Amino acid sequence: QVKPQFEGRENRTYDTFKAIVYRTQVVAGINYFIKVEMPCEEYVHLKVFQALPRENQGPSLVSFQTGKTRDDPLTYF
Repeated sequence: QVKPQFEGRENRTYDTFKAIVYRTQVVAGINYFIKVEMPCEEYVHLKVFQALPRENQGPSLVSFQTGKTRDDPLTYF
């Protein structure tokens, strides 16, 4: 659901966009930290916020880190 948000910020489109690992952090909702595999063995780390159900909002891309590898640890950022 956040792929279009990421593509809009990067001003590019991606054929491959596959989540391979994720972690969560409970706040006033949930922060998801997601490692995504993209074309040409590129990886990006996404921070996505999902508000509480009563807020009736979809997931929102908060920030991201590009230039990652498959072996980079997925940590809070």
